[in-house]
Amino acid sequence: MSRARTARRIAAGAAYGGGGLGLVGVAAVGLVLAEVQFAKRTVGTGLGDPPRADGLYGSDFGRAADGPGCPGPAPLRLAMLGDSTAAGLGVHRARQTPAALLASGLAAVAERPVELRNVALSGAMSDDLDRQVGLLLDGVGDGDGDGAAPDVCVIMIGANDVTRRMPPTQSVRHLTSAVRRLRLAGCEVVVGTCPDLGTIEPVYQPLRWLARRVSRQLAAAQTIGVVALGARTISMGDLLGPEFAANPREMFGPDSYHPSAEGYATAAMAILPTVCAALALWPESDRLDIARNEDMLPVAQAASAAAGQAGTEVTAARGPWALLKHRRRRRVAEESPAPSPADA
Repeated sequence: MSRARTARRIAAGAAYGGGGLGLVGVAAVGLVLAEVQFAKRTVGTGLGDPPRADGLYGSDFGRAADGPGCPGPAPLRLAMLGDSTAAGLGVHRARQTPAALLASGLAAVAERPVELRNVALSGAMSDDLDRQVGLLLDGVGDGDGDGAAPDVCVIMIGANDVTRRMPPTQSVRHLTSAVRRLRLAGCEVVVGTCPDLGTIEPVYQPLRWLARRVSRQLAAAQTIGVVALGARTISMGDLLGPEFAANPREMFGPDSYHPSAEGYATAAMAILPTVCAALALWPESDRLDIARNEDMLPVAQAASAAAGQAGTEVTAARGPWALLKHRRRRRVAEESPAPSPADA
């Protein structure tokens, strides 16, 4: 069965309450997950908690050009949700986390300060997204809290769903529910889909092939589910593509599972253009660039293609069609967070 067809089945099961494994045979999946769990005994250990990166980025852009006393542009609100990769596990400085890198890059492109809030949790699966969304939206619209939803949310989730055997239909159902809540609150949403677990060094062939197949099928199903809700996806693939394959010692941290500071920077470079496009800030439009092998495909085919090519964006077009985009990456500089107005 093709990846596109399998992804459609999973997404349909998530939408209409279906269940079942829906990926590869139960015995094969049990074998690969046992091997991945064995590999993960050595990863994520001794890393400590990820650094907190919440705060204001690009504060210089908040100073009005008209002089003292004139209010500058209001900060954009960026939120990060997901698992340990979204939280930035494995680096030691807040400015090295993917959320901080995205906030710095977004501030530079928008020429506005960016207020970052990261509610991602190490070890989280998709069923934790409901809690994370609740943290972001608590008090929005009822006069409590800061009264404003994020302008854009980035979600990175899926790896723990695979390794802990969450049924893919259930995984996609939790993700789409979270995206729906954020969209109804007025947020733009960018989802970094399930990474390719076949890149984990302690996993060997033929189990590496099975891990790749399972994770890519989930990534494609995630794309089908959230694009229908108006979100955009960016394929994490093998975190992310040739750079990680060519330089695993540099791109992965000491546990050979979570990215290093350089690895997170590479991932942030791939995600930033899609975040900016969601906010209509990126200089490239959503028109196709044939020179970059971009295409308009049925959603399931676009999702399948993106799952197999890291750094690929999928966004809704019209009807059952989606755009397959390969946006130009932009290097983002590290910036330490300034105290937010609430903390001042």
